[in-house]
Amino acid sequence: MKFLHTMVRVSDLTASLDFYCNKLGLAEIKRYESEAGRFTLVYLGAPENPDVHVELTYNWDPEIYGIGRAFGHLAYEVTNIYTTCQKLMDAGVIINRPPRDGRMAFIRSPDNISIELLQQGAALPLAEPWKSMVNTGQW
Repeated sequence: MKFLHTMVRVSDLTASLDFYCNKLGLAEIKRYESEAGRFTLVYLGAPENPDVHVELTYNWDPEIYGIGRAFGHLAYEVTNIYTTCQKLMDAGVIINRPPRDGRMAFIRSPDNISIELLQQGAALPLAEPWKSMVNTGQW
């Protein structure tokens, strides 16, 4: 069996592409639009691992998507958890679970999809302001 992708529904494709590509650093791999089905599929991949995709499904007719806690989360390994979190904060992304342990953080997409960021290799030494930050919202 071969893993293909994870799909998440998005309510605003422009805001989602800004978040996943411009802020999180993923790249658009391919796109499929269905006039008959009234939807757009956008496949995104990390430059370091382009064969593993996140499929953004955008239905052209507006829908409200509730937070599906049972879904779990997307997870990405990063080379420096502190640098990544600072870059995201500078771009206006809330760090819901700061990397107090030098290893793990959580953020949310514009559609409230939980995203886990994990430090590559061993945890980084504890550092401020991260080790004193409190959780914000749900993660």
